[in-house]
Parts: sequence; structure tokens; C-alpha cells
Amino acid sequence: MDLEQKWIRDVQKRGSRPAAERLAERYYDEIYRFAYRQLGNKEDAMDLTQNIFLAAIRALPGYDRKKASFRTWLYRIAANKVIDLRRRVQPVQLPLEDLDLADPEDYAARTLNRALLEQIERYVSGLDPRLQAVFRLRLYGERTFPEIAAALGQPESTVKSQYHRLLQQLRKEFDPNG
Repeated sequence: MDLEQKWIRDVQKRGSRPAAERLAERYYDEIYRFAYRQLGNKEDAMDLTQNIFLAAIRALPGYDRKKASFRTWLYRIAANKVIDLRRRVQPVQLPLEDLDLADPEDYAARTLNRALLEQIERYVSGLDPRLQAVFRLRLYGERTFPEIAAALGQPESTVKSQYHRLLQQLRKEFDPNG
């Protein structure tokens, strides 16, 4: 049994806090990056990461390594927490005076990209949670299709087709040349 499985078992059987802390330490940076890529704000990403780990530790008694690796299972929880957050929170708009206007061309490009990303995020946030999870795990979590399929308990072919259909929808909706 590897060290990770020992920690999981210790949490499941004895509620071991040190073992839970080791699991969180092992995956903290990775899950934080996943959260930060979606939120773009350090404090919000740290809060979300903490919530993801709290939810994972609470749910750990029901974890079954025969169904998915711990990492895969953790990303499923992370994707669901992001979806929950997106349902509750609207993006915060920065006041114009708070933005750096030193390079007007760079500012214009960043503003257009940020506005487009916010529109896409609002659009995706209104979709079925399973489709959101596929999108978030692929784009923000940089997970492979087999990893996403395992995390969501769906066939890989289904995950791929959902992702590609969503990309077509996004192109149709947001590409001015499409």
C-alpha cells in the first residue's frame, strides 16, 4: 500500500487529522492552480481551495479507490465546487481607475479578452452541471479525456463528444467570423 492510500485509510478509519493534512498538502498547489485559473483572484482561489479540501475530507469515508484514483475523485469535487460557486456569484467588475492604463493597446486587448472570457463563463455557467464539469476539467484542470471520464463516471467517447459539441456552440455563439 502506498503512502497516499495509507493516509486515506487513516482518515476513513480513524478520522486522522495528520493524514488529512498530508493529503491536502500533496494536492494543494495543483487544486489551487485549478481554482485560480477560473477565478483569477488569489484570495478567492485560496478560499475555494480550502472549501474543496474540506468537502473532500468530509466525503472521504465514501471514497472508493476501485472507482477512481484519489486525484480524479478530488478533481470531481473541485469541479462541482466551482460550479456551485459560479451559480452563487457574479463576476466582480473592476473600477476603471483601478486598472493599469500604461499601455493602451495592451489594456484594450486585455479588456476585450477579459470581457469575452466573462461572457463565455456566464454562458457555460448556465449549462448542465455535467457539461460544465467537462469544460472546467479540460480547460482549467488540464485533465485528459480519460481522466475526465473517470472523474465523472462517463464513457470517454461521451466526454469527448460533449466537449467538442460545447466548443462548437461557443464558436457559434462568440466567434464573430463563425
